[in-house]
Amino acid sequence: MASHTDDTHPGPAGPADPAAARARLLTAPGPGGRARRAELSARTDDWLAALFASAGAPAGTAVVAVGGYGRGELSPRSDLDVLLLHEGRLDPALPERLWYPVWDSGAALDHAVRTPAEARAVAAADLKAQLGLLDARHVAGDPALTAALRSTVLADWRAGAARRLPELRELGRERAERHGELSFLLEPDLKEAKGGLRDVVALDAIAASWLADAPREGLDAAALRLADVRDALHLVTGRATERLALQDQDQVAERLGVLDADTLLRQVYEAARTVAYAADVTWRAVDRVLVARSGRGRRPHRRGFPFTGPFGGTSGAARRGAGAVARGAVERRPLAEGVVEQDGEAVLAQGARPAADPVLPLRAAAAAAQNGLTVSHATVRRLAAECRPLPVPWPDEAREQLVTLLGAGEACLPVWEALEAEGLITRLLPDWERVRCRPQRNAVHRWTVDRHLVETAVRAAAMTRRVARPDLLLVAALLHDLGKGWPGDHSEAGEVIVRDVAARMGFDPESVETLAVLVRHHLTLVDTATRRDPDDPATVEAVTKVVTTLPRLELLRALTEADALATGPAAWSGWRASLVDGLAARAAARLAGDAAAGPEPAAAPTAEQERLAVEAARTGEPALSLLAQAEADPAGTEPMGVRLLLAVPDRPGLLGTVAGVLALHRLAVRSAGLRELDPIGAGPVLLLSWTVAAEFGELPEAARLRADLRRALDGSLDVARRLAERDAAAPRRRGIPTPPPVVAVAPPVASATATVLEVRAHDAPGLLHRIGRALDGAGVRVRTAHVSTLGADVVDAFYLTDPAGRPLSAGRAAEVAAAVRAALG
Repeated sequence: MASHTDDTHPGPAGPADPAAARARLLTAPGPGGRARRAELSARTDDWLAALFASAGAPAGTAVVAVGGYGRGELSPRSDLDVLLLHEGRLDPALPERLWYPVWDSGAALDHAVRTPAEARAVAAADLKAQLGLLDARHVAGDPALTAALRSTVLADWRAGAARRLPELRELGRERAERHGELSFLLEPDLKEAKGGLRDVVALDAIAASWLADAPREGLDAAALRLADVRDALHLVTGRATERLALQDQDQVAERLGVLDADTLLRQVYEAARTVAYAADVTWRAVDRVLVARSGRGRRPHRRGFPFTGPFGGTSGAARRGAGAVARGAVERRPLAEGVVEQDGEAVLAQGARPAADPVLPLRAAAAAAQNGLTVSHATVRRLAAECRPLPVPWPDEAREQLVTLLGAGEACLPVWEALEAEGLITRLLPDWERVRCRPQRNAVHRWTVDRHLVETAVRAAAMTRRVARPDLLLVAALLHDLGKGWPGDHSEAGEVIVRDVAARMGFDPESVETLAVLVRHHLTLVDTATRRDPDDPATVEAVTKVVTTLPRLELLRALTEADALATGPAAWSGWRASLVDGLAARAAARLAGDAAAGPEPAAAPTAEQERLAVEAARTGEPALSLLAQAEADPAGTEPMGVRLLLAVPDRPGLLGTVAGVLALHRLAVRSAGLRELDPIGAGPVLLLSWTVAAEFGELPEAARLRADLRRALDGSLDVARRLAERDAAAPRRRGIPTPPPVVAVAPPVASATATVLEVRAHDAPGLLHRIGRALDGAGVRVRTAHVSTLGADVVDAFYLTDPAGRPLSAGRAAEVAAAVRAALG
């Protein structure tokens, strides 16, 4: 500790003017921050020790610093939290001889006079008092008395942790509800808001319980930054305030040597996010320990055969897993390739190889969010340390997994925060750094720019049933304000950025153009609707000239609403919604009139498709081939996976049966097409072209898949029963809320020769099987089908006819739609 000058070092009767000495310390040149707080605490210790000596305190008494003063972290306007500890009877005048000089100096004093037993009893009844005593530090008097109290309080804290920690957590929740999240507030409370200094104290208390400890990377620096800003705020305002008000931010920034108020807020937000994330991770660890101690830990759900092969046989892995559980091992449930669930978090599977799998961070994040989990802290750290950056352009799977993550809605938020805490988001999207923690000084906006983008994607996830390209809606929502990190009009800058980002993500040129239009004009629909005459033809033309197509219009309409809802309650209202809907309806009518109706396009069959069709027609048996994606689609325009080509002589129930067999083999359908051929004039052959991917592990052998298809088609394999048995035996996981499926009959203009049934739903194992069975049960023919899986959503179109090959009547089409809707629940 630095030596003190004569006018500040107290003699036997204390300093002549402690307030002046304190003021000189706060205004003197030299180091501030932690060093000044420690110096201020040390000088206060000397002062109180001198007062204690001059007051004639008897043996068996001690002055104890508690709370922030106990931690040696006195800010310029901090209260002095002091306990006068004593044994036996105490002269009633002694406390007054101690406290009055402090009050006379103008210092704020929070004091108490107690015996060790009284202090222990108060701590047992009052959590805040107990937290203060955890930081007890001896100042003057009998050190043994202080040491005994500290030892007793720590022992009580550890013994009662199972009861006290939930109480501490509830106090934190109440503070967050009252004061909000520090990392998003324009006038944040540095102490009480979530991610503030109170949470730092709570993390230290958890560590003192020995039940869990916070991830320490960056935490000390974050706490130090918040404390330094608080010191500067006290000095600028001259008050003991914790709220960083707008009118004080420029002066606080100047005092800290920061460029401007926006830079100050970004530093505060970054620190708060570090603290908040550490708190979230630590509280999850506490929960696991407390559940384990209570004996109420989750047990494996075992009914029937939990881990089965495609047709019910228990696999070797399942038998090994069951044995491990019996021996007390931690239960791990598969979520995706290389990802399992353990203790309510997504973690890496034992065989995962992050260094060889650059898509793994997004796959883990998407699997966690879709199952309502978060990714464990250790897993995120390992992914950040070992995974290579994604190649450019991204593999198809990476783009699909990003869309799946965003499509999880609210469940995406904690996963996104975990990835961002370790720098994985900026690694995926380098342009993200310019908007990360960027404040928006607008009363309408409630979030920072980066959080607003994620919140917009969350809102958009509830609107994916409205659009034919939910993937473009979600990505546009995530990227629409990236231009705010650059000078000039953010929509114009955003268009330039999104063209580059979308191309790096691997979108095809038409999708890149659509994303660019959405970002450039994400404000056009609401601005035009609220500022222009809706009856003026030029108003409608201003919109149609921008979007040019109906699919882009529906995307822009959904993005407009999601953006407004994510901005804040003042940005969207029934009045605005009605104006936007009216304008969108007029624009849709204009675009529909311009659209030319015609038959659905059908490309000529490839040589391999022709070969399979001829083989199936001649043998009357299914003909099948499995092609690697690069071989099946050299241009790389199809989703990731393996191409399955199947030709089967036409028969009822074909679509549902084939889809069911694929589901039994745990093959996820990424895209599919169905068409009729008559290669040798012997009758129609249905040609199915599927892009499939294994949910876990490797693809089945073609011979085994062909054999199971034959069994399913001849009736010796009951696909529906096997799927039902497997679903009943599977462990139940908590799901996430998803928009309900939409089943609609397209207008007659969609096809002149068939009735088009559109299905938009959340993807799930066996979904296409259920749709196919419903269509088969309705007695209609599926002439062609176009199936797309976009992230976690499917967008399917089925071209239906009656048995005679005619389009369905309106009433019959409605019945079929109702049957499919019922099958999807």
